[in-house]
Amino acid sequence: MCRSIKTLRPPVLPEEATDDDIRAAALQYVRKVSGFRVPAAHNREVFDQAVDEVAEATRKLLVGIEVRGARVARGVAR
Repeated sequence: MCRSIKTLRPPVLPEEATDDDIRAAALQYVRKVSGFRVPAAHNREVFDQAVDEVAEATRKLLVGIEVRGARVARGVAR
C-alpha cells in the first residue's frame, strides 16, 4: 500500500501510538487513496473529513486489537 505508513501496534511500536502518529498515518492513507498530496480548495473539506474518519477508525482498531502474548491490553495515548 503506502510504505511510509508505519505499524502502530505493539511490539513494532514500543510505546503507545500517539494522536500525532495516528493522524500522520491517516493523512498518508488518504493522500495515497485520493492521489492528492494537497487537495484543491474545493476538495479540502472532504479530504480533511476523510483524514478525521480514518484516524478515528485507526484509534478504535488500536484500542480493540489483541496482541497475543502481551501481558496487558494496550490502548492509545491521548
